[in-house]
Amino acid sequence: MSKVISILAVIVAAFTLAGAAAEAADLNIGVVNIRLLLKDSPQAKSVDQSLSDEFAPRQRDIASQEQQIIDRGKELEKNAQVMGESERRDAERELRDSVRDLERKKAEFLEDLNLRRNELISRLQDALLEEVQTFAREQNYDLIVGEGVLFASGSVDITAQVLEGLERRFQASN
Repeated sequence: MSKVISILAVIVAAFTLAGAAAEAADLNIGVVNIRLLLKDSPQAKSVDQSLSDEFAPRQRDIASQEQQIIDRGKELEKNAQVMGESERRDAERELRDSVRDLERKKAEFLEDLNLRRNELISRLQDALLEEVQTFAREQNYDLIVGEGVLFASGSVDITAQVLEGLERRFQASN
C-alpha cells in the first residue's frame, strides 16, 4: 500500500513539474539595459544639454576668475621685488582671499550642479521606467528584467525596441 502511495506521489509531482515547465515556456520575458537607455536615449541627451545650458555661464565665470587669479599671481611674483613690504603683504592677502572665494564658488557650483543633475536624472529614470512598463504591456511581456543581469541573449534583449519608443516619444514631445 505504501508503494502505491509513493508511486502516486511521484506521478502527481511529475505532472505538477511538467505543468509548471509548460507554463514557464509560455512566459514572455525581456531584458533591458538601463545603463544604455540612460546614456543613449534622446531624453538623456536632452538632460545633458539642459545641464550644460543652465550651468555653462557660471562655469565660464569661474574659469575667468581663475585665470584672473593666475594672472594676478604672476604679476605679484614679477613685481614683488619692487613692492614695499606692506604693499606686497596686502597684495598677497588679497590674492589668498580671491583664491578662497574662488574655491568657495567652485564648491557651490559643484553642489548646485550635482543637485540639479540628480533631480533631472531622477525624472529621467521615472520616464524610462514608464516607457519600459508601457512597452511591456503593449507587447504582452510577463517579466522585464533590468539591473543585475549577467547575460541575456539577443532574443530577450528588448533595449533597442524600448530605445525606439523613447525616441518616438521624444520626437512627439518636441
